[in-house]
Amino acid sequence: MRLLLVCLGNICRSPMAEGALRARLEQSPLAGRVEVDSAGTGGWHAGQRPDDRAIACAARHGVDISGLRARQLQPADFGRFDWVLCADADNRRDADRLAPDAARGRVSLWLPWAGLEAPAAIPDPYTGGHAHFEQVWQLVDAAAVGTVRRLLHDAESGIIGA
Repeated sequence: MRLLLVCLGNICRSPMAEGALRARLEQSPLAGRVEVDSAGTGGWHAGQRPDDRAIACAARHGVDISGLRARQLQPADFGRFDWVLCADADNRRDADRLAPDAARGRVSLWLPWAGLEAPAAIPDPYTGGHAHFEQVWQLVDAAAVGTVRRLLHDAESGIIGA
């Protein structure tokens, strides 16, 4: 199973999401069986490390995302990943525009896909402070837990091979 987490610039939400999901997967029976990456719908920050506030927030939770580098979502990603999971409706709309017709059914908002009923979107903390990044961490970590739960259920159904 290959999952791509998408936000706008790939320096705040999606790298935090990637870090949280990788950490939760490593603590689960799915360790080593799920590929996780992140990207942004925009390319402004390509090659840059995550925002310092995102790095600090993840580190407070024991997750190191400092080695990640931003990249822009590419058409080839829709063939490489089983799911493209977006932070908000704008990111989903932009991903849908880039996706080939056959892949559009595999583009989703991450929070509902992971089983979180509300909110549907992960707010962008870029113009906020510590509390905004912490709010995002709480959401992406909850979505990571929900994702592991969903994938474990799917694994029991034979969707994820041993």
